[in-house]
Amino acid sequence: MNGLGDDRGDLQGIQEVADMLGITPRTLRFYEDKGLIEPCRIGTTRVYRRREIARMQLILRGKRLGFSLTDIAEFLDLYDADPQHLEQMRALAERVRMRIVELEAQRDALDQTLVELAKLEGEALARVHAHEPEGLRAAG
Repeated sequence: MNGLGDDRGDLQGIQEVADMLGITPRTLRFYEDKGLIEPCRIGTTRVYRRREIARMQLILRGKRLGFSLTDIAEFLDLYDADPQHLEQMRALAERVRMRIVELEAQRDALDQTLVELAKLEGEALARVHAHEPEGLRAAG
C-alpha cells in the first residue's frame, strides 16, 4: 500500500484501486484513455477518488453484463448530467431490456444447436454400432 489513501483523504493509488477492483493498473489506464474515468494527478502519479472508483465499478459491471463501451459511456454521462439519476435509470432499463432480449435469443439458438448436436451424435453412434463386429458391440 502506498499510503495515499491514508495521507490524502479519499485518494488512492493506482495499484490500490486495481487490487481493490480485481483488475490490473493497465486496465485502469485503458479506461482513462477511453475517457471513462479521470484520475487526479499528484505530480506524475495517478490517484483515484471515490467517484472514479464508483465509475470503475459501474464500468466493470457493465462489461460483465455485456454492454459496449459506448453504452457504458452513455450511462456515465447521464449519471453526471442528472443528479437524481432518473434519465440514467430510464436509459439503463431500456438497455437492460434489449440485452435480455438479445441473450434470450442467444439462449434459444444455443438450445436448438444442442438439440441438433445430440441428434447428430446419436445418428453417428448408431451407424458406428451398426457396422461394428458382433463381439465389439457386446463389449461396448
